Amino acid sequence: MTLTRIAEEVGVSAMTVSNAYNRPDQLSEALRERIFEAATKLGYHGPDPVGRSLRRQRTDVVGVLYSNPLSYAFGDAAAVSFLRGLSSVTEEADLGLLLVPAAGGASGERDPRAAAQAAVDGFVIYSMSDEEPLLRAALGRRLPAVVIDQPLTEGAPFVGIDDEAAARTSAEHPLHLGHERFAVVSFALSPDGREGIADLDRQERAAFRVSRLRLRGYRAALEGAGLPWSEVPVYECPGSDKELGRRAAGALLSPEHRPTAVLALSDQLALGVVEWATAHGISVPEDVSVVGFDDVPEAAVADPPLTTVHQDHAEKGLLAGRMLVSQLREEDGPSAGSLATRLVVRGSTSPPRER
Repeated sequence: MTLTRIAEEVGVSAMTVSNAYNRPDQLSEALRERIFEAATKLGYHGPDPVGRSLRRQRTDVVGVLYSNPLSYAFGDAAAVSFLRGLSSVTEEADLGLLLVPAAGGASGERDPRAAAQAAVDGFVIYSMSDEEPLLRAALGRRLPAVVIDQPLTEGAPFVGIDDEAAARTSAEHPLHLGHERFAVVSFALSPDGREGIADLDRQERAAFRVSRLRLRGYRAALEGAGLPWSEVPVYECPGSDKELGRRAAGALLSPEHRPTAVLALSDQLALGVVEWATAHGISVPEDVSVVGFDDVPEAAVADPPLTTVHQDHAEKGLLAGRMLVSQLREEDGPSAGSLATRLVVRGSTSPPRER
């Protein structure tokens, strides 16, 4: 047996060798170094991590369920900020992170086995649809879990914002400036990859709770000002990036029906709208005002700087991490509740030109 051979080499018991790897605080630093040197000499590199996890019934890894392809997690500023906050907590708790994307590969198909087979102690569920099969597979394992943004899940603590109220506030700003002709650029309403104008029925049946609530907030503000929502085109994008925002702008900013204000469900979509408008000689905000959502770092330095709804994605990650770690340790953790938002007014909005 390898531990016995190491013990004989050093002149200690096999239990002492085991403690060097599993309970290092029980040994002096000098003795641990002697044991590790002997182990290296004998070709032993430590306990098998899989076998060790099976014996301890713990992996010391947290799984992050993610709706989009894995590459999107590193390109979206809001997701990066969230993961930074989450990882700061898991690092402090000596836990690793495993990203488990819902869609992957060339096909983009959903495979629930990714969640069913993930070697993790608990899940952080990051912004998934009500219909996500990966979500059902994860919750079926009855591990500790925390939900971020969506969906509301019985028995799982929730971290998010009041999306409907925040969206309503963002729409009221251009209304107060005098705008009456609006268009909306939305990220996905349901995970079917559809792109184009979404009718009222599709808006109300949206499987993504955040999309559904933000549209309701916009609608409440506009209808409260006497503007019929049925006349507001809502362009649905299958994701949230600038290229999709540019495509939406191309469809919405036609000369004959051009809105004077565009509301976008994310900053990335809004920035894409601004880029397309500028490239086609449409001035922002003189010809069209644009309002985003998230307040990612790029929003403040864009040309023009973007009016948007600020929410603290890093704080979401911090709170989610603390809530999950407290569950794993069977301790009392922070309570759930809506995080604060605020409207940040910058240069991408102004009163409409006189017609």
